Amino acid sequence: MKTLRIATRKSPLALWQTEHVAALLRGLDPDLEITLVPLSTRGDQVLDRSLAAVGGKGLFLKELEEAMLRGEADCAVHSLKDVPMELEGPFVLPAILERADHADAFVSNNHDDIASLPYGARVGSSSLRRQAQLRALRPDLQLVDLRGNVNTRLAKLDAVEYDAILLACAGLQRLGFDRRIRARLDAPAWLPAPAQGAITVECREDDEATRTLFAALNHAPTRRCVEAERAMNRALHGSCQVPVAAFAHEVEGGLHLVGQVSAVEDGRAVRSEATGDDADALGRLVAQQLLDLGAGEFIAGR
Repeated sequence: MKTLRIATRKSPLALWQTEHVAALLRGLDPDLEITLVPLSTRGDQVLDRSLAAVGGKGLFLKELEEAMLRGEADCAVHSLKDVPMELEGPFVLPAILERADHADAFVSNNHDDIASLPYGARVGSSSLRRQAQLRALRPDLQLVDLRGNVNTRLAKLDAVEYDAILLACAGLQRLGFDRRIRARLDAPAWLPAPAQGAITVECREDDEATRTLFAALNHAPTRRCVEAERAMNRALHGSCQVPVAAFAHEVEGGLHLVGQVSAVEDGRAVRSEATGDDADALGRLVAQQLLDLGAGEFIAGR
């Protein structure tokens, strides 16, 4: 019997995503024996500081990659928005699944949307991108870091530590918390993180069998869109320390990409957009347009 060991973080959302990938694989090959390898990453362990302060998105990958290098796992499942623009070591992404809801979610027990929040309300978010867009809309709000898994963040909201929190719609929907979404924060007015809503699989580049296995799960339209977003972010040298937002979708003639870089302290932003049929070239074009508009000032000011 064929076997596959999938490394995953231990959070409920990460486990859901990994079980989802496993179910898709079993649908393709019922004889495939799949074992989950749950691991704790530094990003999961350090919860008293923002991601920007402790090193960024790679904190959610390192332990899983080390398990693959040690031969303890064949692959790993990630939220693509948590994957650095440049993979370190001998790793590739053989599959990017069809994207779920890309939007951010406004979650509150007493208020319907951002506009209805009272003056000086406390809003929880660990994302500099979300904080910057909030500052642009409501400079009066108190923006407070919020770390932990989805369940933990909702519990803090329910304990009245915040008037509202911002999360990804996809994560809430995957865990059955659809009803907690009071308002969707959607493009083009509000832009998500590059690749938000997409699940990816990572494996060793030299593992041809695993790469071939996952090829059937790759969703080409999603891959084109998120590759444009990631190419833009890569050209900007974006990271958790820089509020970069991007969203691409298919249009007649190729892809349409809109990108934004914001200032952390006050929400000032530059935005640009373009259409093209080459994802990588389109991402680099929009990045250059943003730099021409002054994005470098915000990136340097991180």
